[in-house]
Amino acid sequence: MSLLFSPIRLRGTELRNRLWIAPMCQYSCEAGDGVPGDWHLVHLSALARGGAGLVLTEAAAVSPEGRISPQDAGVWDDAQEAAWTRIVQVVHDLGGTIGVQLAHAGRKASTYAPWKGHGAVAEGGWETVAPSALAFSDSYPQPVALDAAGLKKVIADFRSAAERSVQAGFRLIEIHAAHGYLLHQFLSPLSNQRTDTYGGSFENRIRLMLEVVAAVRQVVPDDFPVVVRISATDWTEGGWTADDSVQLATWLRDRGVDLIDASTGGNVPHAKIPVGPGYQVEFAERIRREVGIATGAVGLITTPAEAEAIVANEQADLVLLAREELRDPYFPLRAAHELGADVAWPVQYERAKKQ
Repeated sequence: MSLLFSPIRLRGTELRNRLWIAPMCQYSCEAGDGVPGDWHLVHLSALARGGAGLVLTEAAAVSPEGRISPQDAGVWDDAQEAAWTRIVQVVHDLGGTIGVQLAHAGRKASTYAPWKGHGAVAEGGWETVAPSALAFSDSYPQPVALDAAGLKKVIADFRSAAERSVQAGFRLIEIHAAHGYLLHQFLSPLSNQRTDTYGGSFENRIRLMLEVVAAVRQVVPDDFPVVVRISATDWTEGGWTADDSVQLATWLRDRGVDLIDASTGGNVPHAKIPVGPGYQVEFAERIRREVGIATGAVGLITTPAEAEAIVANEQADLVLLAREELRDPYFPLRAAHELGADVAWPVQYERAKKQ
């Protein structure tokens, strides 16, 4: 039997298989109001129809200033919650399960969507915030270091977004602490040069991360799974390391996090990353082995055989796909066929199941 297509349970949520859709920003809220629209509905429902065990939304900003670009989706107001509720219902009606990734871009906010430009937006931008007043690069906005009130607001924004996510019907929350966005900025000494209780030592740099997790867990049901995506290394000397990730994962496990989604990089430009098939799997494997927490592997996993081997060899509990799903939204159905797993197809498509 295919282990990739065996179910996995996180608290009260059972996922039909271990092939998940990773968050992928769509930059498609053209009105600039953070409200997901028809593009998001079609995009996410197609991925669910393709047989994935879980579909994760793009990074949904917890506040207007937390958006990466003016076209990012959000989950901070009633209109956004209502729009997400519609999308969630469609995905669940299709037999899928959908989770939301909650995010704050920090110093990487107020930037162009990739096909609109690069760096800080010339018009319609906003003041960005960060652990320290250090820009990501010369072309990015100069951030303001968060003060005590700003830190409290970030925590409150994540808490409120989690409440809205539960009300919208999402069945899992992923907290985005990777790829150089705000929580990752606090974790890494390359971007966090504070001298207060949120900077300096490892315990201080992870403080905001733990406070956000605590705030989210306080407002979601006990049987509701919470996942954290981390960048397991900065790939840069003096930055966040794999050892740090193992230690952080231990703290997160003890505070009610159910799975670590292990990615890498994104916090500094020009990091030398050895990109190749499965290049990040080792980090998911190490955290799983040393911490005893479930992990997800992600990063240039493009074939059913690769995904199956990762789960079968206990390198991770599940696999997340991104680009491959854009190329083939029905990858899970094709993978099941190749791996000999008998999975349910939409009845409208069953004529294509048998060859």
